Amino acid sequence: MAADCIITNVAAIAACNAIVDLLDAGSPPGFIKIYDNTDAVPADADAGLGSNVLLVTLTLNSTAFGAAADGTGKATATANSITNGTAVATGTASFFRATNAAGTAVIQGTCGTSSADLVLNSTSITNGATVSVTAWTFSVPEQA
Repeated sequence: MAADCIITNVAAIAACNAIVDLLDAGSPPGFIKIYDNTDAVPADADAGLGSNVLLVTLTLNSTAFGAAADGTGKATATANSITNGTAVATGTASFFRATNAAGTAVIQGTCGTSSADLVLNSTSITNGATVSVTAWTFSVPEQA
């Protein structure tokens, strides 16, 4: 059985930049779509959404992320400003998918008010309420 390969920090930075740059494809900019977990959270960003309910869509900046930088054992990019969104349903934010303008999923992760992939002002979302992102970083490890 093969062991996992280890990449250099330069390669991790290049990979991180390439992934987040996929969100910039098309016009208007890409989106963050936040869902509840009525059904199970999909295993990955390519899997179907099942009966999970879309709670809100937020619009990314035309350049979604700044350039990736060296982190401890990883490359990390930080999202540029994200336009607040108005909730279209009521529920508890569980996970998100970030898509390009055409709706192609690029990244999927968890939602929370701290220690999550996407940090929100609140995970309790009410139809018609404003939802905002307080922090979002994306990382590529040097070792898989």
